Amino acid sequence: MAESDKVFAGSIPKFYDTLMVPLIFEAYAADMAQRVAAFSPGSVLETAAGSGVVTRALAPRLRADARYVVTDLNQPMLDYAAARQGPDDRIEWRQADALGLPFADASFDVVCCQFGAMFFPNRVAGYAEARRVLRPGGRFVFNVWDRIEENAFADDVTNAVAAMFPNDPPRFLARTPHGYHDVALIREDVSRAGFTDIEIETREEVSRAPSAREVATAYCQGTPLRNEIEARDASLLQLATDRATQAIASRHGEGPVAGKIQAHVIVAKG
Repeated sequence: MAESDKVFAGSIPKFYDTLMVPLIFEAYAADMAQRVAAFSPGSVLETAAGSGVVTRALAPRLRADARYVVTDLNQPMLDYAAARQGPDDRIEWRQADALGLPFADASFDVVCCQFGAMFFPNRVAGYAEARRVLRPGGRFVFNVWDRIEENAFADDVTNAVAAMFPNDPPRFLARTPHGYHDVALIREDVSRAGFTDIEIETREEVSRAPSAREVATAYCQGTPLRNEIEARDASLLQLATDRATQAIASRHGEGPVAGKIQAHVIVAKG
């Protein structure tokens, strides 16, 4: 993973939340919120919370006396999430590194993480930290994207932008969000962190948007792919967005568009 893969700053949080979240994250956030709430936890830790899509889905489902600690490594994203949430005395917002959590052992009933594990420099260490702060019998619930070829729009955008920079193609989407998809490896990593009961479900959803332009803008300007494009030539960001728009429209139509998305959902305990 490149250093720029972790940079969610400037206008990225807003584009990410207003465009990327409804495009690909909301369906999986609803699924995660349902899974976590089903355990009726008294305390929940969310890591890599991003712009707060899981937080917004999960908070209304938690008990009135629940403690909900929401963390992210990236302060601008955390600030954005907190601003979107509204007052809730149960929620504590805290900047934290998932690989070095500032919490005591056995502090939480559930740890959840939506599409954050792919960004962990050391995934086994991140999973071990989740296990450390879980109470006996607690659950670690997280998800990761399947390979990019199973995620239509991400694949379309990556190929379109790569054609603009044939000698140095921006590969953020394939390298990081979609770079950790091997189920056997995921199971091995979670097991190495000390979990003994591991369930993995591959879940397909449909990504929808009003137009190809909105999809292209979401990916090119609402993710760290933007950092990669601008590092090569900042003047080409709009052209890259245009090329991605054309690629999506050619495959999915000129009006409202729909494309397959797919992810792995992991629930671990022990």
